[in-house]
Amino acid sequence: MATIKIKQIKSGINRPERQKRTLRALGFTKMNQTIEKEANAQINGMIAKVAHLITVIK
Repeated sequence: MATIKIKQIKSGINRPERQKRTLRALGFTKMNQTIEKEANAQINGMIAKVAHLITVIK
């Protein structure tokens, strides 16, 4: 399958617990961290929920 690179650009501090857990489930532990994930429906849904905190790198 195709992979997708995502980078956390904003902090999860002062965000709802659900968004914090989504960031953790994606694998983010630090700011400006870049992660490569498989592009599937679950990951795409998680990205949509925290799109204001991350960016997709092409």
